[in-house]
Amino acid sequence: MLNENIRAIRKARGLSQQELAVQLNVVRQTLSKWEQGRSVPDADMLIALSQALETPVSTLLGETVSPPAAEDMKAIAAKLEVVNLQLARRKCVLRWWAQGALAAVCAALLLGFVLLALWGSPYLGWDYGDPETAVIGVGLHVLEWIFIRAAPVLLIAAAAGIFLVRRKKTEE
Repeated sequence: MLNENIRAIRKARGLSQQELAVQLNVVRQTLSKWEQGRSVPDADMLIALSQALETPVSTLLGETVSPPAAEDMKAIAAKLEVVNLQLARRKCVLRWWAQGALAAVCAALLLGFVLLALWGSPYLGWDYGDPETAVIGVGLHVLEWIFIRAAPVLLIAAAAGIFLVRRKKTEE
């Protein structure tokens, strides 16, 4: 009875004989003898064994350990299915938000191009002899220069992101 319980609980915990033997500071052959019923652990080792297997000593000594019933497996499968559906919904929501954010970036960049085209860079005609207007004009020119250089790259990246997120959605 003890040998069968040790083997059943060890396997239920997903431990090999070697792994459990290491936890108990014994050689694998000792554990094998216990499981074959050729020897039994002493009282101290039985307590250590119950701690390593996270099982009461009474279960090791007398109560038979049965594999999980089919109904239990069905209940676990149903719970896993619910969890998988929740994860799928969360993934769809995240994908929707990502598409929205990337579309907003594209729209903002296009709006920036339109505004710059309509604005026509009026600071270029300012009197740069005045230090205040010179600093403001140079600052505006730097911002416009950076936007014109960076915006096309960002626009392409955002459009590609929308395409990839939408493509991944259709693959699933």
